[in-house]
Amino acid sequence: MEGADGMTGFGLDDLPLRDELRGKSPYGAPQLDVPVQLNTNENPYELPEPLVRRIAERVAEAARTLNRYPDRDAVELRTELAAYLTRTGKHPVGKENVWAANGSNEVLQQLLQAFGGPGRTAIGFEPSYSMHALIARGTGTGWISGPRREDFTIDVAAARRAIAEHAPDVVFITSPNNPTGTAVDAGTVLALYEAAQAAKPSLVVVDEAYVEFSHRDSLLPLIEGRPNLVVSRTMSKAFGAAGLRLGYLAAHPAVVDAVQLVRLPYHLSAVTQATALAALEHTDTLLGYVEQLKAERDRLVAELRAIGYEVTESDANFVQFGRFEDSHTAWQRILDQGVLVRDNGVPGWLRVTAGTPQENDAFLEAVRALKKEQQA
Repeated sequence: MEGADGMTGFGLDDLPLRDELRGKSPYGAPQLDVPVQLNTNENPYELPEPLVRRIAERVAEAARTLNRYPDRDAVELRTELAAYLTRTGKHPVGKENVWAANGSNEVLQQLLQAFGGPGRTAIGFEPSYSMHALIARGTGTGWISGPRREDFTIDVAAARRAIAEHAPDVVFITSPNNPTGTAVDAGTVLALYEAAQAAKPSLVVVDEAYVEFSHRDSLLPLIEGRPNLVVSRTMSKAFGAAGLRLGYLAAHPAVVDAVQLVRLPYHLSAVTQATALAALEHTDTLLGYVEQLKAERDRLVAELRAIGYEVTESDANFVQFGRFEDSHTAWQRILDQGVLVRDNGVPGWLRVTAGTPQENDAFLEAVRALKKEQQA
């Protein structure tokens, strides 16, 4: 095929690409036009009209000064995020403890730019959030896949041995874990933090993207007295604002200073800051939707087990279920009934996002039919 530049057959492999990026695929989930889409862990509820109006007001105010750069340090936003964390995380933090960026992925990227990079390594306990490894690769950070038990929990003794052996510069702990839904207790985090400090010391990042859906409290209080411990969050899930792209972290002020060394100038737009501030004004309403989703999540767990599926304990807004001899075939059978779930590479398992009651009913109908088909 000849391109506009007249070159024929020139593709990605012909570019002077970094070796560690060759043969890799970009992160993404199928975007298919089907009636029920439960594959990307989005909050299914649209933002309430009072919040939509408040966003419009805040953005209109911001629009009047778009000829100027935004607040480079997002002071007002960080102040309000700190207030939210203090109230819900049961631990006082100030704006000096908080940093915000374009989605939690940019937060993680900035952390790896500051603490990882060429000649350095990061470890995560897989299966876990695949972007940890992808962002590590993108920043030139070596990636180490740490162990999990058969039930997807972290084997503390094995994890400590891996940290002692590899002495990584960054340690990722995901709680609740994506894609399994399993949460991590404070004792596990403390044990791995101690191992990480003895080995290097290194930065320990607790990824709490789904923590508002958990049966457990946030691990935020653990940052007290631990300057190398970071908790990362997002507004995509609990706040129902995936399209906003706003993530943030809480840590010792020195960590906030460190990520500012690598952040791009004026990285967080005035419109993004205005929208996030509006959402934070409606926290109670949005967390009410979270309670509904937690109830639906628990219903999915109970119903799937009643149908005869294995289900991993979930503290997130999704459920991992199985086991299947061929998970991709099972995924396709469910899709054939108009329901899109996620086949994200854990052999024998699929993942479904908790949706509205009607969406969840459609999903349960589809997996009941699949179970009957498998038993026939």
